[in-house]
Amino acid sequence: MSLHRRPLRLPALLAVLALAGCAPGGTEARVEPPPAPPAEVANLCAALHEKLPDQVAGLARSTTEPRSDLTAAWGGSAIVLRCGIPKPPKMSDPQQDGIHVNGVAWLLEQLDEEAGGGFRFTTGMRLAYTEVVVDKAHAKDAGMLVGLSAAVAGTVPEGIASY
Repeated sequence: MSLHRRPLRLPALLAVLALAGCAPGGTEARVEPPPAPPAEVANLCAALHEKLPDQVAGLARSTTEPRSDLTAAWGGSAIVLRCGIPKPPKMSDPQQDGIHVNGVAWLLEQLDEEAGGGFRFTTGMRLAYTEVVVDKAHAKDAGMLVGLSAAVAGTVPEGIASY
């Protein structure tokens, strides 16, 4: 997948870039950590966990259950991050859409309505894969990736993850 040259399709771009108000969510979110990644990936995820912002898209950071350095959430489960996931199969699909935010490449997937709608963003070209799932109500503001991208860029080096 070439995230450097692949333009974002117009409907997806409009859906992601449209501005939306953000309602505050709960203070706790049930987030299942990914299967235990290799130690070097887990260490990168722990570093990322420490640098994640207190707010994303106007939503306060939530406590995750179970607690893990591999997970984070904002606004209850409105925005959920999981670090150290295995390589997503769609990462190899050259037809998938991608977006760059603050030097971080993200695979963009619109989730089916049966899955609740929204979007899943997954980092590419980093030594640890990180996914961010945004519920339908908050999936209209790509500005949320700004703070997350800064944290990823500062803690997860560029490269091809072997996991």
